[in-house]
Amino acid sequence: MKRLLTILLIATLGASQLFAYGQGERDEESIRIAMSGNPDTLDPQATPGTLTFQVARSLYDTLIEPDVDGELVPALAESWEANEDATVYTFHLREGVRFHHGADLTADDVVATFERMLDEEFASPNADELGPIKDIQSIDDLTVRFTLSEPYAPLLASLASSWSAVLPADLIEEEHEFGAVPVGTGPFRFREWVQDSRIVLDRHNGYWMDDTPRIDAVTFYIIEEPSVQLQALLTGDFDVIDTVQPEDLDQVREHPETRLDETLSSLVMVLSMNTRRAPLDNIDVRRAINHAVNKQQILDIAYGGGEVGGTFMDTGDIYHRDFSDRYPYDPDAARELLAEAGDEVDRTLTIAVPQNYEAHVNAGQLYQQMLEDVGLDVELKLLEWSTWLSDVYGDADFDLTVIGHTGKLDPDGRLGSLTSERFYTGWQNAEFNELVRSARRTADIDERQELYAAALEILADEVPMVFTGTNYRYMGLRRNVTGFHMDGKLDTYDFRRVHFENE
Repeated sequence: MKRLLTILLIATLGASQLFAYGQGERDEESIRIAMSGNPDTLDPQATPGTLTFQVARSLYDTLIEPDVDGELVPALAESWEANEDATVYTFHLREGVRFHHGADLTADDVVATFERMLDEEFASPNADELGPIKDIQSIDDLTVRFTLSEPYAPLLASLASSWSAVLPADLIEEEHEFGAVPVGTGPFRFREWVQDSRIVLDRHNGYWMDDTPRIDAVTFYIIEEPSVQLQALLTGDFDVIDTVQPEDLDQVREHPETRLDETLSSLVMVLSMNTRRAPLDNIDVRRAINHAVNKQQILDIAYGGGEVGGTFMDTGDIYHRDFSDRYPYDPDAARELLAEAGDEVDRTLTIAVPQNYEAHVNAGQLYQQMLEDVGLDVELKLLEWSTWLSDVYGDADFDLTVIGHTGKLDPDGRLGSLTSERFYTGWQNAEFNELVRSARRTADIDERQELYAAALEILADEVPMVFTGTNYRYMGLRRNVTGFHMDGKLDTYDFRRVHFENE
């Protein structure tokens, strides 16, 4: 088996990268995880990319964070309170927290962090997540106050999300390049990033949370090929892999040294449409495309199973409403709608797919076949992840695209993005926007559920995407890995309590 792994790695990655794996040996207690792609940056404020956040969770901390049950709990802020109308939030910071470069955490760092994120010149893609912040003040060294122009229910959830990682004020002032050399207060500190190969982090001694981290280092290996990930897991060269293909599930389950982590994800798998472009600006064409897609088949074949939901909310969320019967799989209905559109659809449509995600590539091929079956001319275009982020998500240069939208701690984190004219689908609806904005100003959960249900129904009707559904997440781990946690909503890894049994 070792010989097989060696052959696979040389063939796929080249001999120079092979020796990074250590061939199953390690000179420190470290965890080795395979990731399906390169982060585009290690600056959490400069990207919407999940791959960045998955690494950044170990490098940075937020004021508050979700615990293993998804409840928001203290992190860098040991406590907080709000005024009666929820427009002023005061956070009390932990004493004795240190950044990786030695500076103590103070309220000035929090102020500088969020001023940077809100700076229009910096142009953070996550700035809208912070809502109507009017002012951020340092009251004393360990107290910071956020003042809002109006109530904003998602604020705490946003402050607990990866893009709200706190950075050191002195390095912000120096215009430090956090994207290449990250500096935070997190449980691990940056050692190196070898592009297309690995990212290595070392234990941050003196981390503020007692008895953590329990291991010396974390190494993220960039491995796009699921077959290579699998073989390295089975031989013990990786401790965790982020992708297990549906056909390999039993192999991981039955191997004596590995186990399968199987959960319903918080993703919404979609075929997104650029509604700025004809013929996708025609609602009947979008409805035809939805009728052409067998959503359950896509989930089963490409993603290893899942639940069809029919709108832009993961099916396990308390705010989800089931609209899966709105546009059932009906190729004949799709052909009728396309025939009515006539010459308007007489051009080739391109499906852009991030090639580092094999499941998305497989889904893209299935979408292509289904759309061609109803008479559309469709071609597939594979893109590097960084190119997908810049060209598709950033510049909206696409017709159709396959992606999974990650979960959010608050519905506004997902639905609020659609209220922006900059959002990559280009779809706008005044009634939807007002419903989402009303929900932002509403603290009552029942009222918010009613508002979001109405907003989700509009999405389910106007379908700027094919809302394929929520997939099952399959990760592979060695059986001796203990304490591993992946946040269900944020899709980020928490390695603070990870350790190895019987080693």
